[in-house]
Amino acid sequence: MQLIGMLDSPYVRRVAISLRLLGVPCEHRPLSVFRHMREFRQINPVIKVPTLVCDDGETLMDSSLILDYLERLTPPERRLTPESLPQRQRCLHGTGLALAAMEKAVQAFYECQLRPADARHAPWLERVAEQLLAACAGMEAYLQTTPPDAARPDQASLSIAVAWRFIVERVPEHVAASSFPALANWSAAAEGHPDFLACPFE
Repeated sequence: MQLIGMLDSPYVRRVAISLRLLGVPCEHRPLSVFRHMREFRQINPVIKVPTLVCDDGETLMDSSLILDYLERLTPPERRLTPESLPQRQRCLHGTGLALAAMEKAVQAFYECQLRPADARHAPWLERVAEQLLAACAGMEAYLQTTPPDAARPDQASLSIAVAWRFIVERVPEHVAASSFPALANWSAAAEGHPDFLACPFE
């Protein structure tokens, strides 16, 4: 299998770290949707990250769909999302908050980095920033009530750490890091995990 995409994408990075935690061997090809568009199009004409090229050549898109597939390749005891309720529900809640934070942070980043200042739509950017702050508040509350396992993060705590790293690296102007101490502490701990270190934010 091959994972296609750059590790500065939170979606690619959550899959890359998950692959290591799951113990699924996979080659990582760090192709950019901007700088390597022609090469990427030959693999996946949609040019969407992350893309997983399966052993039979079929491609999968969307980090959550890719992770659903990968977990089916591993025994239940190694999976990152619990199989039984209510643990599964709780993990999905935390994962959803992380994915919302990723989405809004990416939208804010693209709006500010790719669109000229005089073409930005201020009301939309304000709404995105408000949604991002709400997602961060949700992640902060989640960590306070569901302490992560630093030795083996589940999918929720893994995704939360990845989301927070992207936020502080790419859109720090939208979030006051000091307002979210649990997120900052967990991110620092997670980034020291061997599987996070093997998949560094680029």
